[in-house]
Amino acid sequence: MSGASSAAEDSRQLVELPAMMQHHMLSNMRDHLQTINQILLKLTQGEMDQAADLAEYRLGMSSLASHNASHMAKFMPEEMRQIGMGMHHAASRFALVAQQGEAAPAYHALTEVTSACVACHAAYRIR
Repeated sequence: MSGASSAAEDSRQLVELPAMMQHHMLSNMRDHLQTINQILLKLTQGEMDQAADLAEYRLGMSSLASHNASHMAKFMPEEMRQIGMGMHHAASRFALVAQQGEAAPAYHALTEVTSACVACHAAYRIR
């Protein structure tokens, strides 16, 4: 889909949210993107433990409470919830791989996180 496509042409499933929840979800996604950027920076600096900590505590299973994931989940279609949980699990797996100190496997594990993001954004849009 080109950047010039309109919302009317957008074939992704629309997920309608109360305004407050929409703001909260978008805020969480921006934080996820910022965290991935910080993880990439830590990986390029060879700071694998710091990358692991960022992943686990900002994206991984340890982050669910801080993102109010259980409260958000009830507004999502089941497949969207599954993709989201897959992203959180992938982030925790990345953290374990990164702690082993090898860059190539860590980068590969990080693609499992971003693949979940890509899949969700390709399938869903919110309003």
